[in-house]
Amino acid sequence: MRFFFLAFLFVLLFLSEKVQGQAVSWGDQGNGTYINPILNADYSDPDVIRVGDKYYMVCSDFHYIGMPVLESDDMVNWRIISQVYNRFDFPGWDNNENYGGGSWAPAIRFHDGKFWIYFCTPREGLMMSTATDPHGPWTPLHCVKNIGGWEDPCPFWDEDGQAYMGRSQLGAGPIYLHRMTPDGKTLLDDGKIIYTGPVAEGTKFYKRHGYYYLSIPEGGVGEGWQTILRSKNIYGPYEKKVVLEQGNTTVNGPHQGALVDTPEGEWWFFHFQLTEPLGRVVHLQPVCWMENWPVIGVDMDMNGIGEPVKVWTKPGVSKSVLVSHPQTTDDFNSYTLGLQWQFNHNPVNTHWSLNERRGWLALKALKAATLRESRNMLTQKCMGYLSTATVLLDFSALADGQRGGLFCTGSLYNGIGISREEGKNYLYLEKNGDVQQVKMVSGKKIYLRVMLDAKKNCCQLFYSFDNCNFILCGDAYSLKFGDWKGARVGLYSYNTLGIGGKCYFDWFNYDFNSLVGTLN
Repeated sequence: MRFFFLAFLFVLLFLSEKVQGQAVSWGDQGNGTYINPILNADYSDPDVIRVGDKYYMVCSDFHYIGMPVLESDDMVNWRIISQVYNRFDFPGWDNNENYGGGSWAPAIRFHDGKFWIYFCTPREGLMMSTATDPHGPWTPLHCVKNIGGWEDPCPFWDEDGQAYMGRSQLGAGPIYLHRMTPDGKTLLDDGKIIYTGPVAEGTKFYKRHGYYYLSIPEGGVGEGWQTILRSKNIYGPYEKKVVLEQGNTTVNGPHQGALVDTPEGEWWFFHFQLTEPLGRVVHLQPVCWMENWPVIGVDMDMNGIGEPVKVWTKPGVSKSVLVSHPQTTDDFNSYTLGLQWQFNHNPVNTHWSLNERRGWLALKALKAATLRESRNMLTQKCMGYLSTATVLLDFSALADGQRGGLFCTGSLYNGIGISREEGKNYLYLEKNGDVQQVKMVSGKKIYLRVMLDAKKNCCQLFYSFDNCNFILCGDAYSLKFGDWKGARVGLYSYNTLGIGGKCYFDWFNYDFNSLVGTLN
């Protein structure tokens, strides 16, 4: 048996190196296996639960509004099914002053017939929302504790009905445990420190075979590892075991995620990896239990700590699941925005519309000096190693001082679009606040495109007047993880002189593919 296991492991490692050489494949391979990452986009700090035979995921989205809820039948293929909130009613959220704030490391749980989501914002406090259906609606955000400096909460309801809340302190640690009312709305004490460790954060609570388990990432985003604590008493003392590390793999900082079981009794672990420029992408690792400790990944260097796998057999589920990915493309024919879209900070709902011109997204310009400061900026996560986003812009209703178009952003806010100056329209580039007029344009429509090669970290902008011949525009640029988020693509419209003018977007098409050899 040991021989066959080692032989199987060798084959997986061989395939892993071959896949890394080709560097374009990820997710479900359509043959019963998957290649990490399973979500090659910035679904950072993932938390996952199973309810029945369905799986649900939430993630940090910081200053981007909405927090998507994703659903899966097999833990590998995911779709967005709802968003938890649509604004933050706190100072600074109506004028783009909270970059890097917002939702940090949420937890999702199912208890008492309801789904519960908790997260902290670094300035405003501990938030909670519930839903009887994960597709929504979600209740308005309830502020459990109005306090700054908390992060990464996780609720836990014990068999006796007592509720608890674990959380860490901004800056990573220590880990606190609070008693909480069973309705999840109020903390009953100031908390007790139950663990202190190196950059200890993101704790998740579980109970199995009489043990309380705390799953804790330690060591920092890009360099860390996953720790498991266990005790027969929820207040400890806790035993400690490091269960996942980078080891000899290329997966830096494998930690911060969720332990999940299947109805068939398998166990799996979700975690992120920090990459440039996509951000924190999601990996899935096999788990087995030995002496009431989870063993995550494969201990390739035989030091007693698991390392992340690149290729593995998919979780065994009782249904056939088609290869799918979270939504991207939008034809704007619906009365609601696609769930993949998120506003940067709070939207101004009077200044965007899908109804004013049916089949088009209308963005009425609000005053701003630069793209980064612009309101009603719509974004979605960049996905995959190679991707292309294309949009048709009607700029016939622009006003003087207005700029609008397509961008790809991360650490930089770079876009391509049309600007109107003194009654004339110009194709222009914006490079992190610097504006360059490229050429005067006539007519009223233009096709804009951005191509992202995430492996080379190369982003390139294009334009076309016929949707066939695309002309390179400006220099290629690289992006980095910025404001805690990875690369994003999106649409914008703002005016440097005041409020006025409109951009109309007919459709947004996002192309990518997760399978080797099939990417156009």
